[in-house]
Amino acid sequence: MTISKHKVVTLHYKLQEGDEAGELVEETFGGDPLVFLYGVGQMIPEFENQLSGKKAGDAFSFGIGSEEAYGTYDEESVVTIPKDTFVIDGKLDESLLQEGKVIPMRDPDGNQLLGTVMEIQDDEVVMDFNHPMAGVDLYFTVSIEDVRDATQSEIDHGHVHGPDGHHHH
Repeated sequence: MTISKHKVVTLHYKLQEGDEAGELVEETFGGDPLVFLYGVGQMIPEFENQLSGKKAGDAFSFGIGSEEAYGTYDEESVVTIPKDTFVIDGKLDESLLQEGKVIPMRDPDGNQLLGTVMEIQDDEVVMDFNHPMAGVDLYFTVSIEDVRDATQSEIDHGHVHGPDGHHHH
């Protein structure tokens, strides 16, 4: 059975920055595999393109350029925010203000963003709202473990159910 829309794919992957010599970002080999419903937009589109037509037992590698992955790095997403933004109940939340800390925030439209604290100044905080992998080329090494038909319920809900999938609580 080959990978196509509404198949449930079980795979192991290793993700590195740039190419096969790049820094390891994450991998599932030796742990739980990734299980997902193919063709419903859960994954990076180019990741799914690379899997199309593959079957259980296939092992291969591919790169995805940053513009096809998490986008290019945008200098305009580095912003300076008044320090009093981090005042909670009249007190500055020092635990949030640590360089390198990733803080969930909301933009003026109420969308949640993740910002990384870059620099703490006297009255302001410099934050980077780029995705942590923005501007990074990705390199995947993939091993397809299993491909099966999705159930109607999985298709209706847009994700995998069962022992390896999403559970409704």
